[in-house]
Amino acid sequence: MEKMIGYCGYRCHLCAARSDDPEVRQRLVDGWRKYFGHESYTAENVKCDGCRGDGKLADTSCEARPCAIERGVASCALCDDFPCKKVGHLLASGPGMIVYCHPKTSDVTKEEYDLCMRQFDSFPELLKIMAVAGKVPGWVVTGGLEDDEGEE
Repeated sequence: MEKMIGYCGYRCHLCAARSDDPEVRQRLVDGWRKYFGHESYTAENVKCDGCRGDGKLADTSCEARPCAIERGVASCALCDDFPCKKVGHLLASGPGMIVYCHPKTSDVTKEEYDLCMRQFDSFPELLKIMAVAGKVPGWVVTGGLEDDEGEE
């Protein structure tokens, strides 16, 4: 599957909402209810073609997508106003999702994580875009934060 990154950095190509299989989408919806409390999604209305297309969108209330389109930016990370209130709540990391949703995630399985949370790991994608644009130093992307081992 071709890599598809949303304006907000979400890794849409990993999202089960893009699946043609309603059973897979139902498992996604069940996980989102369990971990995030999302009650409005169903296997039918969660079907999504990704925010970069003209097809179906799962999150019809997203403010980041129309803003990025209006401003003509390929990513929210390239906007002069980034981060803003339209995208701030969408910024996430994989491990951060586990912490943010705790204690609901205390027994999350790898399968549930891969199905329901992995696609929201937006920080790595946004940092790459920002580094290429010169908005942050490149060492941030490569994990250049020095190992604290041995420091007191």
